[in-house]
Amino acid sequence: MTNHKSIPSVSVTYARNGNSTRSNELGMRAMQERAYEKRGEQYLLIKSPPASGKSRALMFIALDKLENQGVKQAIIVVPEKSIGASFNDEPLSDFGFWTDWKVAPKWNLCNAPGEDGGKVKSVAAFLESGDKILVCTHATFRFAVDKFGVDVFDDRLIAIDEFHHVSTNADNKLGAHLIDFMARDKTHIVAMTGSYFRGDAAPVLSPEDEAKFDTITYTYYEQLNGYEYLKTLDIGYYFYSGSYLDDVLKVLDPTQKTILHIPNVNSRESTKDKIKEVEHIMHSLGGGDPDSWQGIDPATGFQLVKTPEGRVLKIADLVDPDNQARIQASLRDPAMNRDRGYVDIIIALGMAKEGFDWIWCEHALTIGYRSSLTEIIQIIGRATRDAKGKTNARFTNLIAEPDASEGAVTEAVNDTLKAIAASLLMEQVLAPRFNFTPKNPDSGPTEGFDYGEGGYNSDKCNVGFNEESGQFQIEIKGLVEPKSEEATRICQEDLNEVITAFVQDKTNIERGLFDEELVPEELTVVCMGKIIKAKYPELDIEDREAVRQHAIAALNLTQKAKETVLSREDSEAGGNTALIDGVRKFAMDVRDLDIDLIDRINPFGEAYAILAKTMSEESLKQVAAVISGKKVSLSPEDARELARRALKFKQERGRLPEITSPDAWEKRMAEGVAFLARMKAEAANG
Repeated sequence: MTNHKSIPSVSVTYARNGNSTRSNELGMRAMQERAYEKRGEQYLLIKSPPASGKSRALMFIALDKLENQGVKQAIIVVPEKSIGASFNDEPLSDFGFWTDWKVAPKWNLCNAPGEDGGKVKSVAAFLESGDKILVCTHATFRFAVDKFGVDVFDDRLIAIDEFHHVSTNADNKLGAHLIDFMARDKTHIVAMTGSYFRGDAAPVLSPEDEAKFDTITYTYYEQLNGYEYLKTLDIGYYFYSGSYLDDVLKVLDPTQKTILHIPNVNSRESTKDKIKEVEHIMHSLGGGDPDSWQGIDPATGFQLVKTPEGRVLKIADLVDPDNQARIQASLRDPAMNRDRGYVDIIIALGMAKEGFDWIWCEHALTIGYRSSLTEIIQIIGRATRDAKGKTNARFTNLIAEPDASEGAVTEAVNDTLKAIAASLLMEQVLAPRFNFTPKNPDSGPTEGFDYGEGGYNSDKCNVGFNEESGQFQIEIKGLVEPKSEEATRICQEDLNEVITAFVQDKTNIERGLFDEELVPEELTVVCMGKIIKAKYPELDIEDREAVRQHAIAALNLTQKAKETVLSREDSEAGGNTALIDGVRKFAMDVRDLDIDLIDRINPFGEAYAILAKTMSEESLKQVAAVISGKKVSLSPEDARELARRALKFKQERGRLPEITSPDAWEKRMAEGVAFLARMKAEAANG
């Protein structure tokens, strides 16, 4: 057994300015007000973090559509029954709105007994009734559309909560129904998601359909920076060897309100006996004392365990199937969010993730890598609620170190790489929003942005920041601007989608971390270019280049800023400005912030530096050995891209790249030209 080691991938401190929790005269918080301004749009897509108030935003919008926009009825569609409670009655008029949200009990089908397929008649009865609002699950809605078709829903609002469950995959029935609704174009649709990307290959919407939606984006930075109480969020990946049960208490602090997700029984981290795992965890929390178990709380069904310090923990065991229904009912009690002492630790396997609301949760601890980035976002969201007296929150992923004696060493290496990819993505999700502009002779300051000490400097590339909106304004020499509406939309809304595809590419992360001969431009220019071409084939070459530059600039500037943040001796002194200062410092330390310089940064360099400090030397060598045997040879496609870059090089410098050049990127371009020449000669010679 080794001591746990962590990748301190994200540690962010926020200003707590109260903006995201403060309400206007209509009782709307910042995100809700932003969404309500777009209430007249037929198709709305709300991208906003967990706990930002999406459910109530929908209430405001739906009520306006029912009263003022000729919409007959509103149908709220949620992924599982428990989330239906988010749409219970709300006295909105008590806070300034002109009416209340009311759902007749018989029309909240999430509370009705029976299976989804049997509730289709209830949907039909609702459509024939004069009532206005129905709440049901995704499954009930799918069955209803299958039976009645799309036309019976004309002139109605369909609101889809947790929209990331939809995809363009042919097997995704909700996605297929959505395409049919949009083709008919006679319903209003509001789609809501707290996840900024999905780990699946299939996108949520096709580019053509997504273009029909008006998008409201509320970032994690805006949400957390605007809280009243929560100040810091830490995300760490911890490595262990042996059984996770031997190390779990090294990261599980019983004084923190915690949701602990144990591994799936089919995963390599599992002992294959989930009941005994929970018993072992509770026994460990009791200090190994056989008398630590104090029985079961008769009111809630929670396990009572006495710690060595004498404190009695209330533990909700959602893993035991015999007691599961009772525990679920106890966790739905409104007292759980009113009373901080209601429960201390929740142990779950497949539950307490999406839509689960426990405002006091300070620590989301997950055993084993989760392949779905959406799932990771949702789990982190369990701990990022704002609550009085709660100043810190954290997400911990406990992952098995690769072990040379394991038969599944390759799988272990893959999990390690995926964990690093997830941490890189979370850094992007939690960072302020980047807006990039070319540096030109006529460039000037943008109103509302703070350019730091000394203000805007016409002779340099400037970094401005707007604290209120949580946005950077960054000037870069040589930056290509998007021309088309779609490319502009991608640069404004979808950079995290692009970065997701890039860092999840196994070859990219392997080479970025362990290829000592890597020329960074092979990743930032060639590989990122290929990903954008595959993801957005409708864009022309210039727009693809604009998207590539914006995406790699966002990724690499976050990495360089993190390098600065982690090197600071007093992280508290940096406060919520640490990342902002890091971006500014990097921009000032270089003579000119130009796109060529950004392209020369290895996006995975900082991740490797952290990994080398935190993983045991033996395990790190093991990972490197597994990957080093997979050297990538130049492909014809890569050679063609290198040749295209070589042509651009010639246009700029009046000569072709030279294969003897000391500059690694120029040499690599020349190798691409030579590779194509050999291919052409071989083809000519038969």
